[in-house]
Amino acid sequence: AAYLRAAGFRVETASHGGEAVWAAIDLVPDVVVMDLRLPHLDGWEAIRRLKSDQRTSHIPVIACTGDVLGGAAERALDAGCDAYLVKPVFARDLVREVRKLLPRRRDLRRHA
Repeated sequence: AAYLRAAGFRVETASHGGEAVWAAIDLVPDVVVMDLRLPHLDGWEAIRRLKSDQRTSHIPVIACTGDVLGGAAERALDAGCDAYLVKPVFARDLVREVRKLLPRRRDLRRHA
């Protein structure tokens, strides 16, 4: 969150997947950055819910995880993620991905 704030973005945070889903429905952010390992409702299920809800399906999602084994990147993309970053996530990489997805969000919203 601090990386994005320092780059001039407004950032909202959530402590678990369910909270992230409700915040996305309420705030309709330009991009969601989702940790895949979250308590209560994990990031995988939160992403599925975001992508299956008409109110949030157009929002690009960047998945972040420390899991580099077992096809996690492919699973994230199959779940609807638009980008995938492996922890530790470097500030420049996160900011670059967010900036890359902002125009796509506008395109997706037009077609939603």
